[in-house]
Amino acid sequence: MNKVISTEKAPKAIGPYSQAILAGNTLYCSGQIAINPETNTFIGGSIVEQTEQILKNIEGLLTASGFSYRDVVKTTCFLADMSDFTVFNGLYEKAFISKPARSCVAAKELPKGALAEIEVIAVKD
Repeated sequence: MNKVISTEKAPKAIGPYSQAILAGNTLYCSGQIAINPETNTFIGGSIVEQTEQILKNIEGLLTASGFSYRDVVKTTCFLADMSDFTVFNGLYEKAFISKPARSCVAAKELPKGALAEIEVIAVKD
Protein backbone atom coordinates (compact mmCIF):
# COMPACT_ATOMS: atom_id res chain seq x y z
CA MET A 1 0.00 0.00 0.00
CA ASN A 2 1.27 3.48 -0.86
CA LYS A 3 1.75 6.11 1.83
CA VAL A 4 1.53 9.83 1.09
CA ILE A 5 4.42 11.73 2.70
CA SER A 6 3.66 15.20 3.99
CA THR A 7 6.14 17.23 6.02
CA GLU A 8 6.72 20.81 7.10
CA LYS A 9 10.42 20.27 6.29
CA ALA A 10 9.73 20.60 2.56
CA PRO A 11 7.55 22.96 0.52
CA LYS A 12 3.84 22.28 0.31
CA ALA A 13 2.69 20.88 -3.01
CA ILE A 14 1.71 23.74 -5.34
CA GLY A 15 -0.51 21.53 -7.46
CA PRO A 16 -2.41 18.25 -7.52
CA TYR A 17 0.44 16.04 -6.33
CA SER A 18 2.11 14.78 -3.15
CA GLN A 19 5.47 15.84 -1.73
CA ALA A 20 6.49 12.20 -1.87
CA ILE A 21 5.02 8.70 -2.01
CA LEU A 22 6.37 5.73 -0.09
CA ALA A 23 5.63 2.52 -2.01
CA GLY A 24 6.93 -0.46 -0.09
CA ASN A 25 10.60 0.26 0.55
CA THR A 26 10.87 2.85 -2.24
CA LEU A 27 10.42 6.61 -1.81
CA TYR A 28 9.46 8.70 -4.84
CA CYS A 29 9.98 12.41 -4.21
CA SER A 30 8.37 15.06 -6.36
CA GLY A 31 10.70 17.51 -8.02
CA GLN A 32 12.02 20.19 -5.67
CA ILE A 33 12.70 23.79 -6.59
CA ALA A 34 14.00 26.59 -4.36
CA ILE A 35 10.94 27.16 -2.20
CA ASN A 36 11.52 27.94 1.45
CA PRO A 37 9.19 25.55 3.35
CA GLU A 38 8.86 27.93 6.32
CA THR A 39 7.42 30.74 4.21
CA ASN A 40 6.31 28.69 1.19
CA THR A 41 7.86 31.34 -1.06
CA PHE A 42 10.26 30.93 -3.96
CA ILE A 43 13.67 32.26 -2.93
CA GLY A 44 14.99 33.08 -6.39
CA GLY A 45 18.60 34.16 -6.42
CA SER A 46 21.62 32.53 -8.00
CA ILE A 47 22.08 28.91 -9.01
CA VAL A 48 24.08 28.46 -5.78
CA GLU A 49 21.30 29.82 -3.55
CA GLN A 50 18.62 27.86 -5.37
CA THR A 51 20.54 24.57 -5.40
CA GLU A 52 21.33 24.86 -1.68
CA GLN A 53 17.62 25.33 -0.91
CA ILE A 54 16.65 22.44 -3.18
CA LEU A 55 19.10 20.16 -1.36
CA LYS A 56 17.65 21.23 2.03
CA ASN A 57 14.16 20.45 0.74
CA ILE A 58 15.23 17.01 -0.44
CA GLU A 59 16.89 16.33 2.91
CA GLY A 60 13.64 17.32 4.64
CA LEU A 61 11.64 14.84 2.57
CA LEU A 62 14.17 12.07 3.06
CA THR A 63 14.44 12.61 6.82
CA ALA A 64 10.66 12.81 7.31
CA SER A 65 10.37 9.45 5.55
CA GLY A 66 13.17 7.72 7.49
CA PHE A 67 15.62 7.90 4.58
CA SER A 68 18.91 9.70 3.99
CA TYR A 69 20.93 10.86 1.01
CA ARG A 70 22.75 7.51 1.12
CA ASP A 71 19.48 5.75 0.25
CA VAL A 72 19.00 7.71 -2.99
CA VAL A 73 19.42 5.47 -6.03
CA LYS A 74 18.28 7.78 -8.86
CA THR A 75 18.00 11.51 -9.43
CA THR A 76 16.63 13.53 -12.29
CA CYS A 77 17.97 17.06 -12.52
CA PHE A 78 16.61 19.87 -14.63
CA LEU A 79 18.57 23.03 -15.38
CA ALA A 80 17.16 26.12 -17.04
CA ASP A 81 20.62 26.91 -18.40
CA MET A 82 23.31 24.27 -18.94
CA SER A 83 25.97 26.92 -18.39
CA ASP A 84 25.09 26.49 -14.67
CA PHE A 85 26.05 22.80 -14.81
CA THR A 86 29.54 23.08 -13.28
CA VAL A 87 28.39 25.15 -10.29
CA PHE A 88 25.27 22.98 -9.83
CA ASN A 89 27.33 19.80 -10.06
CA GLY A 90 29.78 21.02 -7.41
CA LEU A 91 26.95 21.47 -4.89
CA TYR A 92 25.18 18.29 -5.98
CA GLU A 93 28.22 16.08 -5.39
CA LYS A 94 28.57 17.31 -1.79
CA ALA A 95 25.08 16.01 -0.95
CA PHE A 96 24.87 12.90 -3.12
CA ILE A 97 28.13 11.31 -1.97
CA SER A 98 26.84 7.81 -2.74
CA LYS A 99 26.74 8.78 -6.44
CA PRO A 100 23.26 7.60 -7.44
CA ALA A 101 22.30 7.10 -11.06
CA ARG A 102 21.38 10.45 -12.60
CA SER A 103 19.89 12.20 -15.56
CA CYS A 104 20.57 15.92 -16.00
CA VAL A 105 18.77 17.77 -18.75
CA ALA A 106 18.16 21.31 -19.87
CA ALA A 107 14.58 22.47 -19.50
CA LYS A 108 13.18 25.35 -21.48
CA GLU A 109 11.32 26.62 -18.41
CA LEU A 110 10.84 25.47 -14.82
CA PRO A 111 8.07 26.36 -12.33
CA LYS A 112 8.29 29.87 -10.88
CA GLY A 113 11.24 30.69 -13.13
CA ALA A 114 13.49 28.33 -11.17
CA LEU A 115 17.04 27.75 -12.38
CA ALA A 116 17.08 24.10 -11.21
CA GLU A 117 14.84 21.26 -10.08
CA ILE A 118 15.76 17.86 -8.65
CA GLU A 119 13.61 14.77 -8.11
CA VAL A 120 14.83 11.68 -6.30
CA ILE A 121 14.05 8.01 -5.81
CA ALA A 122 15.36 6.36 -2.65
CA VAL A 123 15.28 2.71 -1.58
CA LYS A 124 15.68 1.09 1.85
CA ASP A 125 17.07 -2.44 1.98
